[in-house]
Amino acid sequence: MPDKHLSTQFDSELNTVSSRVMELGGLVESQIRLAIYALSQFSTESADQVIEAETRVNAMEIDIDRELSSIIARRQPTARDLRLLIAISKTTANLERVGDEAVKIARMVKSIIESGAARALPSSDLRVAAELASGLLRKALDAFARLDTAAAVSILKEDDQIDQEFDGFVRKLITYMMEDPRTISSSLDLLFVAKAIERVGDHAKNIAEFIIYIVKGADIRHSPMEQIESAVK
Repeated sequence: MPDKHLSTQFDSELNTVSSRVMELGGLVESQIRLAIYALSQFSTESADQVIEAETRVNAMEIDIDRELSSIIARRQPTARDLRLLIAISKTTANLERVGDEAVKIARMVKSIIESGAARALPSSDLRVAAELASGLLRKALDAFARLDTAAAVSILKEDDQIDQEFDGFVRKLITYMMEDPRTISSSLDLLFVAKAIERVGDHAKNIAEFIIYIVKGADIRHSPMEQIESAVK
């Protein structure tokens, strides 16, 4: 992933830690896919698998963070090398939080199943947003591996679509609760699922912002799109 550094050993360490980040990304991607499946099929078994993977995700984040701290202490990198290590650390943290969101979805799915109201709720309406969020995460990881700023900008734009899906679903869910107050408890669980899906998109967006930070040295968080596009030219 990074450009060739004067120190071959440093390059090797960067490649190793970058590979670990991609491995973590693959693991949380699988968690999201399983969580979506659990939601669409009301599968307790799939939800349990998502929850069981949490320990491994947390352990990997700690290991990567420890390795990054060691590299920084021993190599004392500057400029782009330091930006890269900082961005890897932040990306790792965001991936761990994606795993947390997958676990939230799995637990809410189990709660909805246990309530017995699963089939009465518009859970299928969440599939579009869930697939968008999962796809956005996959694109963010691919862009991070290639340090592709053009792809990063595209990801920032696509996140708005997930936000729109979330807003539309909330309005629909409110209608369900008003028409049948008995669905309020399960509807709130589904609302938390929708929010977790939206947060997955937010974390993918964060990773895209880190790519631009690495390559251009620009912190574009909270910047208007015109300014972001100008920064990557």
